[in-house]
Amino acid sequence: MRGRRRAGCPRRGDGGAARDRDRGRGAGSNRLPEFAGGQVARGGALGLLGAKDTFRAPFSQTSYTSETIRNLQAATVGDALVLDPSVRLQTPPGGILDSFYIRGLPIGEGTSGEVAFDGVYGVAPGFRVFTDYVDRIEVFKGPSAMLGGMSPNGGVGGVVNVVPKRAEADLTRVGFGYATDAQFGTHFDVARRYGDNREFGIRANGSFTGGKTALAHQSDKALVGSLALDYQGERFRIWSYLYGQNERLDAPTRPFAIAKGIAVPRAPNGANNPTQPWEWSNAFDTGALVKTEVDLSDQVTAFANIGGAHGEVERFFGLPTIVNARGDTTTTPQYYDLRVDRFTAEGGLRAKFDTGFVSHAASVQVIRYRDDQYRALPAGKAYLSNIYTPATIAEQGYVVPSTVPKLSDTTLTSLAVVDTMSVLDERIALTLGVRQQRVESHNFSTTTGAVTAAYDRSAATPMAGLVVRPLDFVSFYGNYIEGLSKGDVAPTTARNAGEVFAPYRSKQVEAGVKFDLGRIGLTFGAFQITKPSGELNGGVYSVGGEQRIRGFEVETFGAITPDLRAVGGFTVLDGRITKTATLANLGKTPIGVAPFQASFGVEWDWPGLKDLTLSGTVVYTGRQYVDSANTQSLPDWTRLDLGARYATTIGDRKATWRASVVNVADTKYWAGVASFGTFAQGVPRTFRVSFDMDL
Repeated sequence: MRGRRRAGCPRRGDGGAARDRDRGRGAGSNRLPEFAGGQVARGGALGLLGAKDTFRAPFSQTSYTSETIRNLQAATVGDALVLDPSVRLQTPPGGILDSFYIRGLPIGEGTSGEVAFDGVYGVAPGFRVFTDYVDRIEVFKGPSAMLGGMSPNGGVGGVVNVVPKRAEADLTRVGFGYATDAQFGTHFDVARRYGDNREFGIRANGSFTGGKTALAHQSDKALVGSLALDYQGERFRIWSYLYGQNERLDAPTRPFAIAKGIAVPRAPNGANNPTQPWEWSNAFDTGALVKTEVDLSDQVTAFANIGGAHGEVERFFGLPTIVNARGDTTTTPQYYDLRVDRFTAEGGLRAKFDTGFVSHAASVQVIRYRDDQYRALPAGKAYLSNIYTPATIAEQGYVVPSTVPKLSDTTLTSLAVVDTMSVLDERIALTLGVRQQRVESHNFSTTTGAVTAAYDRSAATPMAGLVVRPLDFVSFYGNYIEGLSKGDVAPTTARNAGEVFAPYRSKQVEAGVKFDLGRIGLTFGAFQITKPSGELNGGVYSVGGEQRIRGFEVETFGAITPDLRAVGGFTVLDGRITKTATLANLGKTPIGVAPFQASFGVEWDWPGLKDLTLSGTVVYTGRQYVDSANTQSLPDWTRLDLGARYATTIGDRKATWRASVVNVADTKYWAGVASFGTFAQGVPRTFRVSFDMDL
């Protein structure tokens, strides 16, 4: 049977290969193999710890493969994470930003960008990451400041890390795609290896997509290109990546705000678009990263990485606010010009050594990250509309400022040390580490250029992780880890306006068990995260609030039979506001925390028709509150996606057709909530068709 993927059947508890990989040359050279079924990898990068096998890591992490991304026909990272039960995209379709909730906490809501690129912050686009140049998507769950440094926006729920494509083998792939309403695209992916030992590699990707989307009067045009070069010598290795992307949206969407005291109205048809046809957005991003490793000996590897990115977002559209139960809205379009420059550099050492019967894997790392932001945003005139029957308004003009003044700068520097100590052939492994982080930032008046707030604080974040493997296929794990966020600045409405607070730590305790059953992987984990928060009380701003999230996650992945594969699970969350100056909110559920989330996807190779695979994905999200007082909420929702693909050959060339329907029932739903109380419309029924061929 040609063209069909068959699930591998590794020997139960086959830990020797994983152990060899973990003790390899360094994080950059490790790319762990796929688990049975091919939908997820056996593990992924854990920052300072390097690449770790899922069943030997003291943390919860899932790594989705390129095959999964392609089979989902996911254009962006947000599209690709639909299978993860701990992750929810909380931005609307047709918008300019992908941000997420992981374990009930937001990431990616700021303008600096919180998606890591090959484990490094400051390189990936700040608003939306296209999958053209992405080989894998790794989701680390929980605070991670110790492992990878503080997130630029201070997110603590987890980390989304994209692993870029590189030349693993010779490849020439071309294809095209179509999506509702009239969105057409084409792409290419070319990889080659050269040299006597194939030590030189090059991989290039590019795509162009344009046309009308499934949303009313919206069009989207995107151009993406990337280049990856590498050299794999015996002692020295180097990888370099370069990408550029430009997306132009006419009638882009934004989440909705809602006036206080109004119940959230029922969700409209997902294809409704309250944004005017003359409103627009244009986002441009470029980024580059160079990673190097040199083996100083068989036991010691030095590494150094340098990279950065430039982002520009120019747009003219507004945030609609729902003002009554009928769904009437008011929107003030705003010209917005944002420019962000980011730079990152890091270096360090990794060493393997033994002290008596104890084996050590130790690392030392230094990181410096900086971003500079410039912004201008003159407002237009408000207009009225309705979420069920959007109105068409006469086009407005806007003022383009002569300059884009500086808004802020932030510098993050840190030094980290970590050591994994193992005994009994890694049956027991204890990881201990600490990172000392310094945060420096300045905010500027966009009218005078004067410094309005200055900040220079330091904090240490420790970490401890334990893995115990009583049997080859069972791993018990536990961890304590802290996250770190920039301290708040008292808002202008406070009597202590401009006061800068110390960085605050989020703390996680987690324990669980993982089963490697050869064809099937199962993970069970329970965790608690506490996160401080600021609030305004009596006119004075202080960081005295706190929220606590307790949760339980169950995930499974692999090949149930050679013809049936599955990935997904569920997450139970119990979120509570545990400290607050507003006593009426004590014990309430934090904004956006759903009590139950589930995602489950299956693939089935049809036995009666050669090379045909059918697939389905069910996504469920429970009720979410829009405000801290829990008086406004979004109802729970369920979405069903269906798909099929046909793998064949055309003239001895591998070819694959894919077709899918997102939201088959055209369910009307509110998809998710941002931490500041805005909420997103759900995806309308969308048809996607694609074809690719290996030449």
